[in-house]
Amino acid sequence: MTNKSKIKILVLDDDQFTLKLLARMLENSGYTAVSTCDNGRAGLELVDSPGAQPDVILLDLNMPEMDGVEFVRHLVEHRYTGSLVLFSGEDEQMLQAAEKLVRAHKIPVLGHLLKPVRPEDLAALIAKWNPSYQDHTPAANIIRSAEDLRTAIANGELVNYYQPKVSLATGQVMGVETLVRWNHPRDGMVLPSKFIGVAESRGLIKDLTRVVLTGALAELKAWQEAGLSLQLSVNVSINSLASLDFADFVAGLVTEAGVSPQKVMLEVSESWIPMNDLRAPLETLTRLRLKRFRISIDEFGTGYSSLAQLRGIPFDEIKIDRSFVHHASTDKKVRAKYDACLNMAKQLGTEIVAVGVEEIGDWDLLRSTECGLAQGYLIANPMPAVDLPGWIQAWQARVKKLM
Repeated sequence: MTNKSKIKILVLDDDQFTLKLLARMLENSGYTAVSTCDNGRAGLELVDSPGAQPDVILLDLNMPEMDGVEFVRHLVEHRYTGSLVLFSGEDEQMLQAAEKLVRAHKIPVLGHLLKPVRPEDLAALIAKWNPSYQDHTPAANIIRSAEDLRTAIANGELVNYYQPKVSLATGQVMGVETLVRWNHPRDGMVLPSKFIGVAESRGLIKDLTRVVLTGALAELKAWQEAGLSLQLSVNVSINSLASLDFADFVAGLVTEAGVSPQKVMLEVSESWIPMNDLRAPLETLTRLRLKRFRISIDEFGTGYSSLAQLRGIPFDEIKIDRSFVHHASTDKKVRAKYDACLNMAKQLGTEIVAVGVEEIGDWDLLRSTECGLAQGYLIANPMPAVDLPGWIQAWQARVKKLM
């Protein structure tokens, strides 16, 4: 468990009374490493201070001189690697738009709060912070070059982490999603957003996919031999689906690993699917299904596909995007989007996974609406393969309190 007194927090608001009030709330909750600034420029100076960069910034959106939205843009320029909590006297819609913008900048958001801030709500959001929310060094935020990535693949620097998917009805661990990381010798763990695009644009995606799949299939085989029956999910690029030899490529790796293709779920983002020309991806997906692989539509609801178009794609699972799940239990607009996605998925008669489950209220909502599976930080952070068996044992005891 993270030591509260070690988490560096910056509160940024132009009102001195609010600064003192929020600082007192945090200190009363055990967060003692709290700094305050009443303007964006002073906040950026603290962000740039060696050893003093805050882990979490509480950011007011409506400030004179430099408002919160402009401050976020400067955080990107200053390569900020921590997390944000947004708060404002503006309405809920404005806060949601700002949160979406921050996520588009690839800065983690723990959530948002309406003024006046309640101590229990603030404490609950800060409690969600953990070191996995951020890259550990500013250098890890740099987009990597093709040559660096080629070297990383050759040197075995890419490693797989796994995030569990659990049944909402029973709590049983049904599978894991494979999430690749780059264990950089100098910069530590680099997240895929910093190198997947390079792999796709520079012809390295097949080599990267081979590394990810080979490692994940070996872990799946080891889990099976240890008595764990899990579904393995692996993300695939639309570039891979456009390659007509991809189905044979994946089938060959599975045969070499000695596992069943029925245990492998290949995830493709809905927003990546080119609805104007499905010929190559549709051929690949159809051949994969004929070879008994399972197919998942990831980030469901973020693309532009219709019910009729999706019916023409052979898939087994839909993953409702986190933006339609997080806060669904408390936000009417998010709930409406969640309901729409859930109803469409049920019409398609497919397995349904809710992604981004971070709060007990959302967990309870998913159970009451008969969603199938859940995945998110409330359940588990992504973890190395070696940690999974121990986590499953702990989860079996913990989930009884959630049911």
